[in-house]
Amino acid sequence: MSANTTVAPSRLERRKARTRAALIKAAQSFIAAGRLNVPVLEITQAADVGMGSFYNHFETKEELFAAAVEDALDQHGALLDRLTEGIDDSAVVFAQSFRLTGRLHRREPELSKVLLQHGLQLISAETGLGPRARRDIEAATRVGRFKVADIDLALSIAAGSALALGQLLHEQPARDDAESADSVTEALLRTFGLTPREARRICSLPLPDSWTGAAADSTATS
Repeated sequence: MSANTTVAPSRLERRKARTRAALIKAAQSFIAAGRLNVPVLEITQAADVGMGSFYNHFETKEELFAAAVEDALDQHGALLDRLTEGIDDSAVVFAQSFRLTGRLHRREPELSKVLLQHGLQLISAETGLGPRARRDIEAATRVGRFKVADIDLALSIAAGSALALGQLLHEQPARDDAESADSVTEALLRTFGLTPREARRICSLPLPDSWTGAAADSTATS
């Protein structure tokens, strides 16, 4: 067997991966509903796995919930990376990511609620929105696109705006999510030093077809 040969996962490994994914998905649904005190038995029932299977993967419920939040952050971060790939202007990358995040609350409401339940982790987490926003703010500041003296403060403003926007969109289902997300993004860009005209231009740029098409499909079937 050559060194580059990839060994396919065994049937047991695939089954274990499916069990872990089912537990994480169940945990995310409870987090989204705000039910953090749910017993392990109820989680395993929702995941359709046995109690023994739970403890093959997690020592405690808290460990599962932490993994569920990390998975949600990873999903969101991976999505942003895919949808902003190839954009050279870091100010545009930041704006596109924020505009897409605003639309996430309607497109993926359960994932949105998981993120809102653990909002502070958006800032300090090693995955997801926080580190990517920091990266983009730093990059835009470094090349003079943003005029930011305190990166941590700028990140806090962006994260707070993202969470407040998400909560508002859940509370006001009739509100236009795209228009609201773009308005908040434009305000942030102006706060970070862009002119009103440039902020408006960036927020009028088209979003990736793969996102807008999926969002349209989601709206049509909801």
